[in-house]
Amino acid sequence: MAVELAEVLRHFGAGWLARHGLNTTQARAWRAIVGCRTPALGGQRLCCERCGAEGWRWHSCRNRHCPRCGSRQRQAWRAARMTELLDVPYAHLVFTLPHELNALAAVHARWVCETLLQCTAATLTAFAADERWLGGIGGFTLVLHTWTQDLRRHLHVHALMACGALAGDAERAPRWVEPKRSRRFLFPVHALSRVFRGKFLAALQRAEADGTLARDPAAGGAGRAQRRRALLRRDWVVYAKSPLAGPAAVLDYLSRYTHRTAIGAERLVAIRGEQVLLRVRADDRGGKRVVAIDGRQFVGRFLQHVLPAGFKRIRHYGWLAPAAKARRLALARRLLAMPPPNPRAAEDTRAFMQRVAAIDIDRCPYCRSGRWRCVEALPADPAVLRTIAAACRGPPQP
Repeated sequence: MAVELAEVLRHFGAGWLARHGLNTTQARAWRAIVGCRTPALGGQRLCCERCGAEGWRWHSCRNRHCPRCGSRQRQAWRAARMTELLDVPYAHLVFTLPHELNALAAVHARWVCETLLQCTAATLTAFAADERWLGGIGGFTLVLHTWTQDLRRHLHVHALMACGALAGDAERAPRWVEPKRSRRFLFPVHALSRVFRGKFLAALQRAEADGTLARDPAAGGAGRAQRRRALLRRDWVVYAKSPLAGPAAVLDYLSRYTHRTAIGAERLVAIRGEQVLLRVRADDRGGKRVVAIDGRQFVGRFLQHVLPAGFKRIRHYGWLAPAAKARRLALARRLLAMPPPNPRAAEDTRAFMQRVAAIDIDRCPYCRSGRWRCVEALPADPAVLRTIAAACRGPPQP
């Protein structure tokens, strides 16, 4: 029988917290996940207007690391992005940091993730502006992922980029340019890798010099020199190919992670003794297998994917950048002789939350025809919230 992440935290949390502490963001996520859709957050007593059946609807925590929340926001995000796709091929690129940087990410997660996104964006922007490849302003979306299937740290960024760019004077002689080699080839991955590595290592060297990276695990000249040599020896993997099923398929893939944490409820199989059974990918053909992870180790692995407060893991660049998207996207559509976005699709994006809530939530699951009506509201229980907060206190972090 499948289990919830909240149950895993309640079952193994005390053992993990006996030796570890939580930072503020991790503690907030822990409290939210354990209290999600329980009387701790309050809710409503519902009654079906047709058959008289009753039930409770408990409030969700809406924390972005909770696997029970975010499904409607995720679908709304996908619908909004679909209205922005152009009638051109798209490329799916993945930029990955070597694991030699994992120790630094454990201490300076915000700096490492921010620098990873910035260097990825700078690399793609530079290649798009280069006349050898495009010679214009590209448009791409980046989504940060930090995990492997078994929740180990694996920092990488997915990019969905149009194969083409806006070039020329935007006011007088704008034009759409296609990739120089072929419509489906953007940039050579080995060149991307080298430029990406150079930009990140330059940023790392600057941060080391100006004291940004306090408590660096490789502190000291010898430790940092050794890390730099290891990073120069490693291949910085950049993966790129045209999505054979189309950009919509990549959006489907990315949307599964845009508003969800590293682990979904469908992959948590069971708690067996002191272990958590987790379903992971077995091969590239969609096969699955089940692995067993020590429960306390599972808690630690999950918590390393709680992002710093306010960190934006989804970002848009080039002609998709928010400050210029409306004007540049309209220009790109005009140059490609595309019609305006489908009004129905735009309406669906705006009204998605309301429509889905009405279909999935308000219909009585017993008679299938009546509607739920709220007959009693239950406020959040401060005592239960205090109990949850007390349960996730461990040794203070250094």
